[in-house]
Amino acid sequence: MTADKTKRIAIVTGAGTGIGRASALALLADGWSVVLAGRRLEPLTKVADESGAGERAFAVSTDVSDPESVKALFAAAVKRFGRVDLLFNNAGVGNPPGSFEDWTAEQWRGVVDINLSGMFYCIQQAFRTMMAQSPKGGRIINNGSISATAPRPNSIAYTSTKHAVEGLTKSASLDGRKHDIAVGQIDVGNALTELAARMTKGVPQANGEVAIEPVMDVAIVGQSVLYMANLPPDANVLFHTVMATKMPFVGRG
Repeated sequence: MTADKTKRIAIVTGAGTGIGRASALALLADGWSVVLAGRRLEPLTKVADESGAGERAFAVSTDVSDPESVKALFAAAVKRFGRVDLLFNNAGVGNPPGSFEDWTAEQWRGVVDINLSGMFYCIQQAFRTMMAQSPKGGRIINNGSISATAPRPNSIAYTSTKHAVEGLTKSASLDGRKHDIAVGQIDVGNALTELAARMTKGVPQANGEVAIEPVMDVAIVGQSVLYMANLPPDANVLFHTVMATKMPFVGRG
């Protein structure tokens, strides 16, 4: 990877909101150039404007469930900045509404196509790009979620895909060695985003009760991603968990 931080290039998927937004802002504030990827262009341009980073922030409309869209994303990044040093593989969606017994096949595939297949397409294209550039190599950080370890009630689609992300991370980390590509994963618990706002109003627990759960500032996640991104090439955080200190996760809740 390039030594000059001001010339380091990141792609952040799902950059318009939540964890992606917080991470993109953290990287831009640290001097990185960031390609902001997401399905809707308007939120991406708002993040770019908010950052005050000028030409270092570049918004690209992307559907990660479409491999051709992902290919175009990386091509646009290379055309604009010359290389890709970091992929924060963050884009994802939650469960369909209601109980899984009532989901359609299309609802199931909608989660798998983004949370799992989309992750793979981005990893694949990152490898292709990082292998070909000079100097070669780079870093990939996958957003796993605490659901990569422990499920919530009625979360079978989201939890299944996030468990699968752990396999993607381990396999890509192993396969990346010969190409100087470091691959790690961040697992986030109860960062206050639109997706997690329901935690403050009460969510079902494993024992059938509904309870309000503690949350943390999503900016903390952005700083965690920045820490992982700024590691030297010969160091890697394979798995990093950052969570609201008192959220029900370890032990019995």
